[in-house]
Formats: sequence, structure tokens, C-alpha cells
Amino acid sequence: MLPAKSYRDNIFGTFRIFILMRTILFFLLTIISCSAIAQKTDAKLEKQIRELIQGFHGDIGIYVHDLKHDKTVSINADTIFPTASIVKIPILIGVMSKIQRGELNYHQRLTYTDSLLYSEGDDILSRFKDSATIELSKVMMLMITISDNCASLWLQGLSGGGKRINQIMDSLGLQVTRVNSRTPGREINRSNYGWGQTSPKEIAMLMERIVKAQVLSDSSSARMLRLLSRQYWDEEAISQIPAGIFVADKNGAVDASRNEILYVNCPNNPYIFSIFTKNNKDTSWNAGNEAWVLTRKLSGLLWKYYNK
Repeated sequence: MLPAKSYRDNIFGTFRIFILMRTILFFLLTIISCSAIAQKTDAKLEKQIRELIQGFHGDIGIYVHDLKHDKTVSINADTIFPTASIVKIPILIGVMSKIQRGELNYHQRLTYTDSLLYSEGDDILSRFKDSATIELSKVMMLMITISDNCASLWLQGLSGGGKRINQIMDSLGLQVTRVNSRTPGREINRSNYGWGQTSPKEIAMLMERIVKAQVLSDSSSARMLRLLSRQYWDEEAISQIPAGIFVADKNGAVDASRNEILYVNCPNNPYIFSIFTKNNKDTSWNAGNEAWVLTRKLSGLLWKYYNK
């Protein structure tokens, strides 16, 4: 038997070696992880995109994910931007989760009342008469396809409200994607970002999870994708993609912010990309708006890049 002192020395020596080896392993894993992240960046594509956006009069964030080769481009992709109507994707998830749990039925009839009135622009639902009825599925179509705000606010309430939607976003690990409007405690966020907020990377991650059925069930995810593929507002990013290609899309626009998120199921190389802008100098509402022109150019660049 070893003397007590020698025994303690052996134990402490072994412990020190263990700590040293664990520290070395940690640093090696960190280096490997950083290298893997660096390898995932598509430097060639990033260079082309940076050249394209140079000189833009506003703040811009872009995230691109090549789903075939698992390569990305990230430019200000963690910056928070106003969602504008892209907030309707989290609302869609909130409603669909209620349907999946049996708390709502996709084809149930709803009764519209004047208390739901929110009139802005060419919204269709706000033209309904008090006590008129409509299927839930059609209200969801109005929210996604034509971006009807009256329908969207109704659905936000039916989903359990902004607080519940935000809990779902948080459960998915999304740290900045939130509903602000009509959500207690988020008044300052609403003042800064409007109805909702996200980052180019987080909204792209959310779209990818819908595509891969990682948010809800396969059938619920498929239904959301089909809804997102039916877009009236198709003159920006979608316009640069051949009509026969499946695209799931949502865009959003307010005066000084123009945004869009797409999943492009290109047969050779599927990809997801988002472009967000804010503090835009050009606040016009015609096709020549600087941010919309840039969105079309970016979409065209990506289509050509992945279809060489």
C-alpha cells in the first residue's frame, strides 16, 4: 500500500493530467468547429453579392443557404430588421399549430364581425359585412397570398395572440423573431420595428425548418408550404425564377423597409435566401424602388449561380 502522501500526489497528478487533456481537447474542437464554419461560407458567391449591394442607400442584411452543399453567405444576417408582412409566417405557424392540436379546424366556418375591422389599402376581408361567414382556410389564404392585414390580425388572435406565437418562436431557439403588435410588454419593440421583427438568418432558418418539417408535422408543414407558394405579390424576387419552379415566399414592405424570404426548390440545387432592408432613402412605391430593384438583381444572380 502506498503512503497517504504518495497516494494523494498520484490522485492530484492524474487529475491535473485529466484537466490538461480536457483543455487541449476543447481548443482542438473549437479550432475544428471554426474551420468547419469557415468552410461552409461560399466566398465566391459572397464576393459577387457584396459587389451587387455596394452603394445601397440604407441598411441591408442578406442570408443565403445552399441546401445541396450546405454553404452559406451571411451579410449583416444577425441584425434585427422590421418584418413588415413577413411576420405573417410566425402567425401562420401559430394558427397551424392550433389546427394540428385539434383546437381549430382548417375548414371550419368563422363569423366576421365589425369589431375585427382593420382597413388599410386593398384588404379584402375588411370589406365583409358584419356577421358574414368564411372558412378559416380562406382567411389563411388571404393572409399569405395577398397579405391581407385584417385577416392577419384576426388570425393572430385566433392563434392565441402574439405572446403565444413568441413562445413558439422561443421554443424553436429563435431569439429575435417576435410579434410586437398587440402583444403586451413589446410596446418599445413595436415602436422600433413595427408589427414584427426578425433577422435575415433567423427567418431563413424558420423557412428551412418548415421545408424540412421540423416545426410541425409533415402534413402541417406541407400545407404551410403550399400556402406560401401562392403569392399575388410576385414581381420582385419571384419574377427572376422560372414559373415552373416551386417557390415558397413571403415579402413585406413599409416605406423605409423592403424584405423578402424565399425557398427555391431548384432541381439542381435548392436554396433559401432572405434580403432585408431598413432606413432606406428611397421610400417610393413603384417598380424602380432601389430596394426592390436590388431584390430582383439578387434573385437573378442566385438563380444563375445555382444553375450554371
